[in-house]
Amino acid sequence: MNKIILSILTIGILYLPNQAQTGNIGKKELQSIEASFKMDNDTKALMNAISNNDINKLATNRTVVDKADHLFKYRVKTKGITNQKQSGRCWMFTGLNVLRPKVIDHYKLSGFEFSTNYLYFWDLFEKSNLYLHEVIKTINKPKDDKRVEYLLKNVIGDGGVWNSLANLVDKYGAVPKSVMPETYQSENTSRLNKILREKLRQDAIYLRDTYKNKKVNNGIIEKDKLILMQDIYRILALSLGVPPKEFEWRYKDTDGNISELKKYTPKSFITDAIPDLKLDDYVLLMNDPSREYYKLYEIDLDRNILEGKNWLYINLPAKDLKKYALASIKDNEAMYASCDVGKQMNINEGLLDVNNYDYSSLFGIDLSMNKAQRINTFQSGSSHGMALVAVDVDSNNKTTFWQFENSWSANKGHNGYLTFTDEWFNEYMFRIVVLKKFVDEKTLKILNQAPILLPPWDPMFKMDK
Repeated sequence: MNKIILSILTIGILYLPNQAQTGNIGKKELQSIEASFKMDNDTKALMNAISNNDINKLATNRTVVDKADHLFKYRVKTKGITNQKQSGRCWMFTGLNVLRPKVIDHYKLSGFEFSTNYLYFWDLFEKSNLYLHEVIKTINKPKDDKRVEYLLKNVIGDGGVWNSLANLVDKYGAVPKSVMPETYQSENTSRLNKILREKLRQDAIYLRDTYKNKKVNNGIIEKDKLILMQDIYRILALSLGVPPKEFEWRYKDTDGNISELKKYTPKSFITDAIPDLKLDDYVLLMNDPSREYYKLYEIDLDRNILEGKNWLYINLPAKDLKKYALASIKDNEAMYASCDVGKQMNINEGLLDVNNYDYSSLFGIDLSMNKAQRINTFQSGSSHGMALVAVDVDSNNKTTFWQFENSWSANKGHNGYLTFTDEWFNEYMFRIVVLKKFVDEKTLKILNQAPILLPPWDPMFKMDK
C-alpha cells in the first residue's frame, strides 16, 4: 500500500507546475525587478510628470525647437498643397504632385490638380482583379500555405508606391479634378475598404470551395471571376461615381486667356498635358541597409494591375540617394519619396529631426537601434509618400536640410510642408524616384541584373499611405 501511495505522490509531483521553470517571473525575480525601481524624490517627480502629460511634450528637445528656418537654396517650383483627407492615398497624391507642375508649366496655369478619385476607382478595381487572380492561382494550396495565408490576411487597401501610379496612368490616363471630383467615400475610405475586403474574402472562399482539386477549364473560372468583378464595379461606382471615358475641358492661363473647349479621353489628356512624359524614364532607388547594396530587387505581388509592373528598385547607400536627389531638385524636378514619417516628427514645427524627442533621457533607458535593426524588427519602415521638393546646403555644398511637399493640407506642418535634417534622411528615408538622367551610368547598369525576388510579406515592404 505504501508503495502505491508513494508512486501516486511521485506522479503527482511530476505533474505539478514547475515553479522554477526558466523564464517565469517568480516571487524572487519580481522582488529583484521591483527593487531596481528606486522611488526617490526625482523619480516621484518624473512619475507625476509622465503619468499626467503628453510624453512628446515632456521629451521635446528644446535645443531643436526653431532650429529650421524652412529656407532653401534649391527649390522646385510648386503651386498649392493638396489634401488626401481621411484616406491612405498619399502615394497617389505624391505621384500626381510630381507630375502636376509640368501641367501648370505647359498650360501656364496659376494652379492645377489631377483627379485622384478617378485613379482611385481604377486602383481598387484593378487590385480586386489581381487579388481574385491570385486566389485562383492558389486554389489547390492549403489554407496554411504562406501565400494563401498572406492573401486572406492582406486583401486590398488604399496603399501603393510609385509603380502603382505609373501602372494606372499608363493604362487609364488621367483627368483634371473638376472632371471627376472627390466624393465622401474617396475622402473617407475606411468603410469602403472594409466592405471591399469582406466581399473579396467571400469571393475567395467561394472560388476555393467551388473549384479546389477539380478539373475545370480555366475559361470557366475566368468567366465566374468576371461575374464577381461586376459586384466590385457596382460598389465602386455607387461610392466614387462612374469614371469618364471622354470629357470636355478648358482652362484660363495666367495671362487671362481662356482656351477652347476641347474633347479628351483620359489617355489623350495626359498626352496633351505632359507631351514629353515617359514613365519608363523614372527609376526607383531604395536605401535598405538590411540588404546588399548595388543590387536590383523586385517585390513579388507588389503592384495594383495584373499586367502591370511590380515594385523594382536599386538598393543604394543613403549618400547616393542624396546625390541624385540634389541633382534633380537643382534641375527643378520634384521626386516621389517615401519615409517613416511618424518617427521624430514635430508636426507643429513642421520639422523631422532625429533629436526632436529625447525619450531615453526622459525614461532613463537606452532606445538605440540602427536602421537595419529597426527594419528587421518591424520597428521602422516606409509608411508615407510625399514629394521631395527642396534642399539646402552649407558653404561646402554639403546637404543640410530637405523638404517634403505633403498632402495633409496647408494646415499641417509648415504651411503644408515638412522640413527634415540630413541625419533624419539617413535614418528614416527609404526610397526616392528620380529621372534616369540624374543617375550615373554605373548605377543604371544595375537595372540589367536579374532582380532578386523578395516575398510580399517581407518586413521592409508595406504600402505608402
